[in-house]
Amino acid sequence: MERIDKICGHALWRSYVEKNRLLEQNRIFCGHDTNHFLDVARLAYIESLERNLNISKELIYAAALLHDIGRHLEYLEGIPHDKASAMLAGDILRDCGFDTQEQNEIITAIAQHRTDESAKKDDLAGLIYRADKKSRPCMFCEAEKLCNWSRQKKNLNLDI
Repeated sequence: MERIDKICGHALWRSYVEKNRLLEQNRIFCGHDTNHFLDVARLAYIESLERNLNISKELIYAAALLHDIGRHLEYLEGIPHDKASAMLAGDILRDCGFDTQEQNEIITAIAQHRTDESAKKDDLAGLIYRADKKSRPCMFCEAEKLCNWSRQKKNLNLDI
């Protein structure tokens, strides 16, 4: 997956990941780091395979690696991170060789990864939405009782 390696080596992507890291270094709740990005990618890819959705592994990984890169803009400027991440992803995708159609599909998935409507979709946005939620191990988290996620959103059972 040459284009995925290009995303991971892209100067903008690395700078956004570092900005997130610095702003979350004292955060006790779930983070928005490369471990999270890869968890989302792997869970989404597994679901795609299990359900025969035939969504490209490369598109899944690209969306997962980029879906939270704008988190720092939410902290600093109040821009919801799904919108900020979608805004930041385009230049990276273009530089890494994704065509216009692929860019649109990935950016749409990023922009919709927090919308309830995506929960039931069998497309890239739906995969990223569900994988993002499943990636959070609330049942093992020491900060679970302090977390502002509703009980319905929390992963209190091992659902894989």
